[in-house]
Amino acid sequence: MTSTTKSTARLPGVHSYILLDRTGSMSGIWEEALGSVNAYAHSVGEKEKDEADIETVVNLAVFDSQNGLAFDVLRRKVDARAWKDVTIDEAQPRGMTPLFDAIGRLVSMAESDGPEKAVLVIMTDGHENASREMTSIGAKVALDRARSRGWEVIFLGAEFASFSDAQSVGVGRERSMAFSSRRSRTVMHAVGKKSRGYALRNEDVMFDDVDRQCAEEEDVKCRKES
Repeated sequence: MTSTTKSTARLPGVHSYILLDRTGSMSGIWEEALGSVNAYAHSVGEKEKDEADIETVVNLAVFDSQNGLAFDVLRRKVDARAWKDVTIDEAQPRGMTPLFDAIGRLVSMAESDGPEKAVLVIMTDGHENASREMTSIGAKVALDRARSRGWEVIFLGAEFASFSDAQSVGVGRERSMAFSSRRSRTVMHAVGKKSRGYALRNEDVMFDDVDRQCAEEEDVKCRKES
């Protein structure tokens, strides 16, 4: 008598890793920032008509500096369809910006999971100013490993239009964008849809002129330059 083992095919899909700046300067737009994360989760998990079923897993980490890197994972391996909205009761802005250290931790988290497809979303409103573990070169090496696996990496500036840090870690203009706080939910909803397109059709997660207009990128630039 022989026994047979029934195998369960794993759905194609995408794992999202959101890195959200929790530093003190985010206090004025914190509610909008959290709302944008929730918008992303609901969007990436929302199946369109005639679309195939896919696995959509979302991870959220917030970071700042409290005598060194504070990297707190608020959501870990959550099915986007069962997402529980993150609220201001779970995290409050504080501290400085150890951006490079946080990028290194985020990539390590994604690598430990080893998904076939992943989107890494980095959202900040300021420059790196507090990393102790990693330089821009180290952060770029980490993101290069992610990109070598075919994963998508994007950089979003929340009311912030200087992308020297993004460039230093290898994120080009086509995958970085500034947005006004009032457009944050709309922007992240769109990024969620782009992430689904990457999972389903291997589409690049990139920004075009329509995206930038919707994000009010030029308005952000003008406000920062005035």
